[in-house]
Amino acid sequence: MPERGPRRIAGAAGPTGRKPGPAKGAPEPAAQAPVARVVVDTPLPHLDRPFDYLVPASMDADAVPGCRVRVRFAGKLTDGFLLERAENTDHEGRLAFLERVISPEPVLTAEIAGLARAVADRYAGTMSDVLRLAVPPRHAKVEAEPRPPQESATSAQGAAPGGADGGGTGRSETEGAKPGRSPAAGAGPGGADRGGTGRSDVDAGHWRAYPAGESFLAALADGRSPRAVWSALPGTDRDGPSWPYAVAAAVRATLASGRGAVVVLPDGKDVALADRVLGDTPHVAITADLGPAERYRRWLRVLRGEVPVAVGTKAAAFAPVADLGLAVIWDDGDDLHDEQHAPYPHAREVLALRAHRAGAAMLIGGYARTVEATRLIASGWARPLVGRREEVRARAPRVRPAGDDAEMARDEAARAVRLPSLAWRALRRGLEHGPVLVQVPRRGYLPVLACQNCRALARCGHAGCSGPLALRSGHAAPYCRWCGRIAGDWRCGACGGRRVRAVVTGSRRTAEELGRAFPSVTVRTSGRDEVLATIGAAPALVVATPGAEPVPDGGYAAAVLLDGWALLGRPELRAAEEALRRWMNAAALLRPGAEAVVLADSSVPAVQALVRWDPVTHAERELGERAELGFPPVTRVATLTGPPSAVREMLASVELPAGAQVLGPVPVEGPRSGGDRESELERAMIRVPRAQGAALARALKGASGVRSARKAADLVRVRVDPLDPV
Repeated sequence: MPERGPRRIAGAAGPTGRKPGPAKGAPEPAAQAPVARVVVDTPLPHLDRPFDYLVPASMDADAVPGCRVRVRFAGKLTDGFLLERAENTDHEGRLAFLERVISPEPVLTAEIAGLARAVADRYAGTMSDVLRLAVPPRHAKVEAEPRPPQESATSAQGAAPGGADGGGTGRSETEGAKPGRSPAAGAGPGGADRGGTGRSDVDAGHWRAYPAGESFLAALADGRSPRAVWSALPGTDRDGPSWPYAVAAAVRATLASGRGAVVVLPDGKDVALADRVLGDTPHVAITADLGPAERYRRWLRVLRGEVPVAVGTKAAAFAPVADLGLAVIWDDGDDLHDEQHAPYPHAREVLALRAHRAGAAMLIGGYARTVEATRLIASGWARPLVGRREEVRARAPRVRPAGDDAEMARDEAARAVRLPSLAWRALRRGLEHGPVLVQVPRRGYLPVLACQNCRALARCGHAGCSGPLALRSGHAAPYCRWCGRIAGDWRCGACGGRRVRAVVTGSRRTAEELGRAFPSVTVRTSGRDEVLATIGAAPALVVATPGAEPVPDGGYAAAVLLDGWALLGRPELRAAEEALRRWMNAAALLRPGAEAVVLADSSVPAVQALVRWDPVTHAERELGERAELGFPPVTRVATLTGPPSAVREMLASVELPAGAQVLGPVPVEGPRSGGDRESELERAMIRVPRAQGAALARALKGASGVRSARKAADLVRVRVDPLDPV
């Protein structure tokens, strides 16, 4: 909980010269613990602390810690969460009463409240912003639904979970089994788990290919808390990828110790896959596409202790699993794990904070390895889980770069064409045995255009926009990707030309070209408009954007990874790491020994790491290079984005910690809201040694609080450790 100290209490009487006392006709306060400490739903940084209110005697039974309440704050009725009740208050004036208890359901547990406070402090945000991410909106009808019969024997806080099914996805075989003691209390294995899966039933088959795999499962089953960074082996068989089965085994081993688990996955496709593999293991799958009511229903089942396992996307990192024993995140380098709402936390960091605070185990998995996970290993916080090299060679595809010297000597046009002969041969051979995958970095038709004459990028001619032009189809007029205006009368600003050419080819145009080249083959596309979850074993051309590759029945027979330059050439700190991650995620879906062609220069370290299937060495090299240059995660970075005058004012007022380095501010390229100068944005970057990260967050939080207290007109967005600081 936040530290208490002298503070102004919302609703307290001002200095009137009269002695404070109960107002005429005011309700009587509760006899026991009449003071309620409430976190009010306000995004203002200078009000990010709990406020004290009085609990009316009529609300004494319903005003329990964790419930939703409504209070009068700054003259308005505002929602909030009751954190705790106390006998006394530090406030010397008169306290206002709670207006009402919205629901007696204790939706905010003490653990999640503490985690929300820690996340807010870590990212220089407010606790109310974090609680919006952690606690879903209320649905009164869902709360009023009848509970399962065994709920009467269960604690509302989830202290003694029963064996109900996991939202229609799993059912206990031993209903009412008692969980084992928490390892934090010095416990050993519980003997019976919360879902009826004894330790002898845990299948370690998918972990035997890793030297430390079986000992990792044994530690989980014994109630210990190992932390591991897992480099998953590639390969897909009739049952699909192997990683969901390995995750399910780790979850069942945790349940065998009487503890719960949280599994965070990038998207709904992965959640559905893990949901199917977990089968009868009691769990719930929580995703946004369930709809508000069903999502809240499943979340309540976790809160009430009916199921001990929550599987979902990034919001599931806050799932109120009681007695957490294992936190799992898969593919932590995926940008879908990065929250786009304030205070912009990353699911990996949230789970790491939660595991550290709860004394739980953590598993960070993926085919590739992020630099942040590598730093956790280097610091000793986690241990590596890497497969045996002979297993890697047996399961990995045979990767060939299209730009090596031998191929260039055989095909002189390989440098100029988009699909060289090596790629065509791989596609033809693969189609003889099953589906083949073509990964395209960009979605759409032609997302980037240039002048046909001078090759200058085609940009919108509307005043104040200058956004890039694109094409939606071969018969459409160019349009601006920023403002959406049709640019039918476009003229090049450099040479006056009117004709355009493609700079980048999207997935739909690629599918159109491949359909003409292979007229007798089915062409399927998978991207933002329609993501395919699975694909059959029949020969087909599957054109997919990164992350949208459907899982094949038995694995792809071949793959072509197009436009490697588009991934490697991005002006981002993580360009090489992200390119390797996307390539490995696609190549891991191939059959063992199948041919994969990557269209990129073979001398690039990321390409070499893909050819050798060695993400560990590449991540360690990236970490070393960033340490030399002072880039994250070796250092901590924060960015300030806003109007130029506001950014400069905040930089001048903030008291930065020792060793801080300010870079910028520089203009931010992106969509503009208008043509005047005030619509332009600038960004400044502040870099500090890693040990000063907490001090930097406090300083920025304080500066934001000063601006909000002064009611500054311009907003400055603060982001701590963004994925792309540049």
